[in-house]
Amino acid sequence: MTATATDANTATEVPADKAKSRTRSKNRAANQAALQLLCDAYPQVFSRDNIRPLKIGIQEDLIADEKVAKNKIKRALASYVRSPYYFRSLKEGADRIGLDGQASGTVSDSEAEHAKQQLKEINKLRQQKQRDEKAKQREDRISSKLDMLVTKR
Repeated sequence: MTATATDANTATEVPADKAKSRTRSKNRAANQAALQLLCDAYPQVFSRDNIRPLKIGIQEDLIADEKVAKNKIKRALASYVRSPYYFRSLKEGADRIGLDGQASGTVSDSEAEHAKQQLKEINKLRQQKQRDEKAKQREDRISSKLDMLVTKR
């Protein structure tokens, strides 16, 4: 028996994995909307095209500036600094950027090394997910062919 969850919008039972996927999608959309607020409020700092290392402590600066709600700031920053693009920007000696768009510190060797390790982990997880998806597709194809053979008789 598979686990199910109730979909609040339709009051129907949905498989737990679909409910989990739907929740993930909603969270991702909320994170992206919050990030867009930061991009709009601070275009010299936040950009989807020119991602640069952020100043250590920028969250406190953003909260103090009060242009964006605290919960939106946390969502947006979490999404921003966990992206592979952000990790790629963390090169040793690269300037960190403050709210004023000016350099505010540099990326240390240990921070750059941590970013490299995070990228390796992200890539490893992506490769595993791709392998799992291919295996599932193979299983589904075989199962479908077997079903066709069985129903032909």
